[in-house]
Amino acid sequence: MYKLSFVSTLILILFLSVSCRDNYVLNDAGSDASTDRTELTKINWNEFDFYPTSTTGQVIRHNFYALSYHEEHEQAEWVAYELKSSYSSKYDYKRPYFIEDPKVKTGSADWRNYKNSGYDKGHLCPAGDMKFSKQAYNETFYTSNISPQKADFNAGVWNRLEQKVRYWADKYDGLYVITGGILDANLKTIGEEDVSVPDYFYKILFDVSNDKPRIIAFLVPHKNSDRPLYEFVVSVDELEELTGIDFFHHLPNEIENQIEKNADYKSWSFN
Repeated sequence: MYKLSFVSTLILILFLSVSCRDNYVLNDAGSDASTDRTELTKINWNEFDFYPTSTTGQVIRHNFYALSYHEEHEQAEWVAYELKSSYSSKYDYKRPYFIEDPKVKTGSADWRNYKNSGYDKGHLCPAGDMKFSKQAYNETFYTSNISPQKADFNAGVWNRLEQKVRYWADKYDGLYVITGGILDANLKTIGEEDVSVPDYFYKILFDVSNDKPRIIAFLVPHKNSDRPLYEFVVSVDELEELTGIDFFHHLPNEIENQIEKNADYKSWSFN
């Protein structure tokens, strides 16, 4: 039998090692990266269902956003919508009155719960994100889309984050946005209907430009802060533990698991 010399054997091993590495690339999670790319090509991002699960079973779909209403806390546990770059608008519509959401079967909280409470009626889906049409703008004034927020928080760090979201939507040609308060037990309440006052608010952004999905999530304490926004970045996994919500359950499991554990903000422009 023909025997390979030691040098020839070493060369053969090195050749096979390089060949295997070129044809089989492992990602950080240890899965086949080519499989991830194959899965991504199967997803039609224009028709992707980005709505999270609901812990309450009461999902309301309006024309330009959806929400999951939590009757016990008299507000949405999440609000979700697509913010396209084409939505940028400087239309200055007249602010309508807040009204109860006609689609909430259990009845959304009356705006009078907020009167003299010391808290603003804080939009979850911001009116400023829906200025591309009067109908879209007016829909944000349902009381199902608001949560009690301190005035300096609403006009301060939370407003900074909302403006940054609009900046990213323009820069990255659109985003999926999910936002809400952390609805724990034993929260402070306001009004006759006991509207809960969250101690934290969260916001999740999902970017699918160039078929390369990435996520950034924020968990912001309910108080004003001058800290840079990137200091509030957390993983989606952390938010799922706090809320009991599965945010991107329509994604293939390998992709969902990989991007939801990531809390890296360096690929997002904070300048």
